[in-house]
Amino acid sequence: MGLVYSYDIYVRPWNVARVLANLADLAPPARAVPPLEITLPGGDRLVLPFTSHFKSEPVDCSTSSTLELDTSLMFDVDDALREYAQMSGREPEADGRLQIGYIYAKIWFESLLHPDYASVECWAATSGMSRLFARSANIRKVFTDLTADSGGVCCLFDTGDGGPEQVCWLNGEPTREMVSGLRFPDRRALVAAWSDSEK
Repeated sequence: MGLVYSYDIYVRPWNVARVLANLADLAPPARAVPPLEITLPGGDRLVLPFTSHFKSEPVDCSTSSTLELDTSLMFDVDDALREYAQMSGREPEADGRLQIGYIYAKIWFESLLHPDYASVECWAATSGMSRLFARSANIRKVFTDLTADSGGVCCLFDTGDGGPEQVCWLNGEPTREMVSGLRFPDRRALVAAWSDSEK
């Protein structure tokens, strides 16, 4: 199956619309797919420049626990992205940003870590992209900035193999702590550290 790495963002459910709107701002300026209309639990409606299961029919999540999106995002080029572009034959845009391929987003309206939070998990589509997720400081920054700008409490880098995850952003600060380390021996300890977990 290959490597399947992701950045996972944890937010209160009322901030999911904000995450998705901010994610849409990262989409390429021109896409050859019709816009996708989404109705979120609670009734918020968004029109996104993505697909869901590679289709553009409206999606009503009002009674659903998850939403799956096929996204394409732009990243400012750094050394890792430049090397990837050369190997894959992709060219940066005039503004210096690069589109790297499909990133699959799965939204859990009740996250697996804590039912009072939602999660937005952004998975790399290929092993090569997964390695790029691990190496690129700019990709990491995009997802930690997305967490901050969307009112998130935590961003994890997940290697998808059941191994320890790296905490990239927590309660307003970038970090590089491991889940299974001294500070966070397990996920329960991580969730207990979220700044508003008792609210």
